Amino acid sequence: MSEQTAEVNGVRICYETIGDPEGRPLLLVMGLGGPMIWWDDELCELLAGRGFRVIRFDNRDCGRSQSMRGRVSLVGSFLRQPPPYTLADMADDAAALLEHLGIEAAHVTGVSLGGMIAQTLAIRHPQRVLSLVSVMSTTGGRLVGWPNPRVLPFLLGKAPAGREAYIDAVLATFKQIGSRGFPFDEDRMRTRAIRTYERGINRAGTLRQLVAITSAGDRRPQLRKLRIPALVMHGKRDRLVHVSGGRATARAIPDAELVLVPGMGHDIPRAVWPALVDGIDRTANRALSSRT
Repeated sequence: MSEQTAEVNGVRICYETIGDPEGRPLLLVMGLGGPMIWWDDELCELLAGRGFRVIRFDNRDCGRSQSMRGRVSLVGSFLRQPPPYTLADMADDAAALLEHLGIEAAHVTGVSLGGMIAQTLAIRHPQRVLSLVSVMSTTGGRLVGWPNPRVLPFLLGKAPAGREAYIDAVLATFKQIGSRGFPFDEDRMRTRAIRTYERGINRAGTLRQLVAITSAGDRRPQLRKLRIPALVMHGKRDRLVHVSGGRATARAIPDAELVLVPGMGHDIPRAVWPALVDGIDRTANRALSSRT
């Protein structure tokens, strides 16, 4: 595994591929403020072991991808002020990355914001998406997927100053939004926080990504037009994106499979990896059988 950069859609994107170059292409899209390393190395290796060529990348305004410009506020987004960029722009980044890699179409999995980007990619570039897996995400509908107000201070509070403060903040946040039905793996989360800090923190970029979410409309009318195999996975104890967001997504996409995981919150604990890997593989196989 070695990171590379590409100029795609007018943006510098940092990416990495894992697995057989001739394997089934699988694009992994991470969530709000999360760099590609939040797709754990071991999880990517498990997917590569199923015959996938795994592609993970830093979204714009995150990690080692390009930092964008523009001052934003959540109040402004609710007042319909134009955002610096949209979910459509982020989906176009993903489509352009596939083109850069010479991949005509890929299986696509996204979590949280990444699920929204993956949905938008399937809507805007249906020829690029063989199958869709949307994890702990939502449709953009205003009545579903809302966060528990108690977790908002952990997301919208003052930015921590310095490495140790950042690590402490990450641990505190995931203790609130993570999977309370599973043991909290503090060592794994601490290592993730250290790696994330060392790759670069972009607090303003995370806010711009958040504004792209709040500025987006309801995707359900467009999701109903999709004709690809789809899996929706959501934790029953998700405090950041309520499980109603997952249910609404599955209802909107024709013939989508819905998997609700007891005890899972807004993360993917190691104990859930087998179900996720099986689900991605199963959904990709549905795409293969539908094309033969």
